[in-house]
Formats: sequence, structure tokens, C-alpha cells
Amino acid sequence: MARSIEQIQAEIIQAKEGNSTLAQLNSTSKVAVWRLITYVMAVAIYTLEVLFDLHKAETDNKIAILKPHTQRWYRQKALSFQYGYHLATDADYYNNDGIDDTLIEQSKIIKYSAVTEATGESRVIIKIATETADELSPITPEQKQAFDAYIFEIKDAGVNVSTINFLPDRLYLTMRIYYDPLVLDEQGNSILSGGRPVEEAIKAYLKEMPFDGELVLAHLVDRLQTVEGVRIPHIDNAESSWIDNNTNDYGTPQPINVKKVPVSGYFKVVDFSRISYVV
Repeated sequence: MARSIEQIQAEIIQAKEGNSTLAQLNSTSKVAVWRLITYVMAVAIYTLEVLFDLHKAETDNKIAILKPHTQRWYRQKALSFQYGYHLATDADYYNNDGIDDTLIEQSKIIKYSAVTEATGESRVIIKIATETADELSPITPEQKQAFDAYIFEIKDAGVNVSTINFLPDRLYLTMRIYYDPLVLDEQGNSILSGGRPVEEAIKAYLKEMPFDGELVLAHLVDRLQTVEGVRIPHIDNAESSWIDNNTNDYGTPQPINVKKVPVSGYFKVVDFSRISYVV
């Protein structure tokens, strides 16, 4: 870790004090030429140490990401998928020489990914999602076909891989919001802006959750307590439903007890009609 400029300069001055041939450099002025020289040297050394730290961090990160046969490796490969482009010959990466950076970024349609291992069998599960109109969503069937071909090409031999590209898990929230009538009206509208801050806070919380992360009801309550005009947010009931892979339709909503990891990797509130506002 890089030392501070002050630490480096102090060590230089200490070394100077131990050298009798430099005894004449004894001015105590902060702007003495010899002190300014030690400061410039300290800044140069500090800059070099910072660069060393950055290089080490980048190297460690690349080793962690690019190491094969790990979940991190599969996740990074999913995010690196470029729709409409060929892989380099006999390689698991793209040759982007001569391609504009903007086009490269546009081709990377997988914006979110999480990788886990199936319980009780040897299978890697890759959950993916893109972003449409600022909301998480699945990629199209055509894009999914290309992505599956890409994964089949780069995966380790003998490894079974399944891709989950589902519509979001539906989240049903039955809540009572005890509110300040000076700030919100009885429908939950902000008196000043006309927006619906409770609903906006719930949407923001769900989007800020780590992809394939746990929805913790207590954390959602904590978030709602910071909303202006909300005195007491209370969740009476929470349920979710997800796509059944066999029927390709949503199943019966199941209760959420304390926390829940979405099957698709992300949640979406069906509607907010179950939220009531109480003075």
C-alpha cells in the first residue's frame, strides 16, 4: 500500500540527517530549497507507489476473473457476450480490433448475470437479464439462441450449463403506510411534487438489489422509513411467484418469510393496489 507523501518525505529527511556530509543542509524554513527538493522526490515516489498499487489490484482482479472453471469465470463470460459477433478463431474471446467502442458496448446485451451450481447434480446455472426502459428484463428468444450457442462454444468440456432468462419474479406486497398528512395525501401522492414516493422507493430498492440477491423484508422496511412523509411502513404480507419451467407460466404465489432469492434473479412488483395509507 502506498505511503503518504508526508511519510516518504520524513524518511528522506531522516536519511539526510544521518549523513554527515549533508550537515550544512540545516535550514528549518519550510521553503528551504533542500526541503522543497525532498518534497518533490516524495511526490514522485508516492506517485510510483500508487501506480504499483493500481497495477497489483488490476492484476489480482484479472487473475480472479479469468481463472477458468469458476463461477466468476462463467459470469464474466456471460457479461462479455457480444450479440451479432463471431468469436476469435479457436478462442473464447472476441477479436474487436478495428471495431468502434460504442458498437462493442451496444453488442453487450447481458447487463446482469449470476452463476450458481445446481443442488444435487453437476450443472452450472447462469441467470441473465438485460435492461429495457431502465428496467431489468429478459433478452429476446433470438438473442437467447445466440447466447446459448456462445456458452456451448466456450464452456468446459463435459460441463452441463443451463441458462435462466425468465421474466421477473412477481412480488406481491400487502402494506400499511402510516403517513404524515402534511407531506402525503391519502393515495400516497406527494403534496409538493405529485409523485408517489413510496412506490418509487420500492422500485429503487428492488433495482439496487444485487442481481440474484436476497430480498430482505426488514431491509425494505428500513428503506421506506427514510421516505419523506412516511412515519411507519408495515408489511402485512409478502408473496412472490415465478416462471414454472415446465409450463412456462407463473405459479401460485408463495409467502415470503423474512427473505427470498428470486428464481429469475430479480423482482418486479405486479401492482401497488395492496398498499393502503393510514393517518
